[in-house]
Amino acid sequence: MSALPAGSAAVPVVSAQGVGKRYGPTVALSDVSLTVHPGESHALVGRNGAGKSTLVSILTGLSKTDTGSVEFGGVPAPPLSRQDDWKRAVACVYQHAMVVPQLTVAENLFLNRQSEVLFPAEGSSKQSGKGFAIGWQRLRRQARELLDSWDVGVDVDTPAGELSVEERQFVEIARALSYGARFIVLDEPTAQLDSQAIDRLFGRMRQMQANGVTFLFISHHLHEVYEVCQAVTVLRDAKHILTAPVSEVGRAELIDAMTGEQGGLSVRDASTREALAPDAGEVLAVDGLSGDGFEDVTFRIHRGEVIGLAGSNASGKHQVAETVYGLRSPVSGTIRVDGKPLKPGDIPAAIRAGIGCVPRDRHHEGLVLGHSIADNATLSILDRMGKGGLASPGARYSTASKALQDYDIVAAGADQPVSDLSGGNQQKVVLARALAGDPRLVVLINPTAGVDVKSKEALLAVVDRVRAEGKAVLIVSDELDDLRLSDRVLVLRAGAVAAEHRAGWSDGDLVADIEGVER
Repeated sequence: MSALPAGSAAVPVVSAQGVGKRYGPTVALSDVSLTVHPGESHALVGRNGAGKSTLVSILTGLSKTDTGSVEFGGVPAPPLSRQDDWKRAVACVYQHAMVVPQLTVAENLFLNRQSEVLFPAEGSSKQSGKGFAIGWQRLRRQARELLDSWDVGVDVDTPAGELSVEERQFVEIARALSYGARFIVLDEPTAQLDSQAIDRLFGRMRQMQANGVTFLFISHHLHEVYEVCQAVTVLRDAKHILTAPVSEVGRAELIDAMTGEQGGLSVRDASTREALAPDAGEVLAVDGLSGDGFEDVTFRIHRGEVIGLAGSNASGKHQVAETVYGLRSPVSGTIRVDGKPLKPGDIPAAIRAGIGCVPRDRHHEGLVLGHSIADNATLSILDRMGKGGLASPGARYSTASKALQDYDIVAAGADQPVSDLSGGNQQKVVLARALAGDPRLVVLINPTAGVDVKSKEALLAVVDRVRAEGKAVLIVSDELDDLRLSDRVLVLRAGAVAAEHRAGWSDGDLVADIEGVER
């Protein structure tokens, strides 16, 4: 399916023209235009802070534009007060769950629309004044019919909190479509999916496009733009930079448009580095480690060495890394740091042993969002900054201010709440804290997930720097560019180490081992 050419007679699904938005002195959008044609997947890309979220909030009826206009199918967008009209025009499926986990799938599908499944309560009459009750059988039947109509194979009686990320996304898409919307915004939909789930998502998107559904697809993974989208719009510094058919824009040109610089992302490759010194000391020794989702995993990491763990989300790779850092307790096996046994399932013990970690989910495991950069950047070293872990505000501010410079964190100052920062800058704060105690081993789990191209390059540059300082690095990622830093990549499949690739591996060979297919 190709993007409709400019000037096509078909009425756009959505057209935003000259949109501007300010929040006080901050210009969030300046004269931005976007046109999405029926049945296409249109990518919206840009660095964090480029204006994507603000534009989405305007397109979905959460914010009012200061200047410009928005139309759906050639009709002006409804007032913000008429949210039911917005739901019939557009819906957004966010990276983070927008379901009530304690309610069933059926209950979530009809949340705030119970009138569709009501029936008169026993004894109800105009004279009695008694009301209505929810028809639970009717609710489940209509939920099942809705999911079946879009080929979503989820049990309607399952609590939403037990759904996989993939299932939850399909449920949210089905819910949006049930209101009548045929324009769906997908905000970082693949951030928490493995490669097989991503393939299924893209296949479902193509089926829905063929049935008249149109997508606005937001992702930091540019290869996905080329795989599933027909058109792309680039925002930079709150301004519209480029709109073109995907087939006419090369990757380097797309990155240049996003960053405003020439040359695109500089991807490092460990194969160009000098070989590890023969006498490099062993920092981490993992022997026969078994736990939740993995079994009998053994490997070594030496000073100045980067080891990568690759595999699907079901391979056990994340659980191995989290066990090394103490986020999980193993069932059996041993972990030694500099030859000394590490107490299992104990994060403070891991920190004392010289392990720093960037966890998988910065929002729930890596940051205290309501606290300042100074608070977050020094959490792991408070015991070194004052007696009893009581560090003076001045000491914390000074340490964090240095981190702002060392890690190129864009912020108003060390006292700014981390919740105000872009995703890339939040991740830099997490990395700064992981390295604050000068660890011997750094564990990085999906270190560039959800960050823009420029932040990704900055984060990977820090990994190169700490390796050059002699630190050992364990990096777990779904991103091939992240894994290129590795001297060796261990491929986990079904919880066991299935293959090892030395630096200089080909994408095809590594992916084939991850998927378990012959080449």
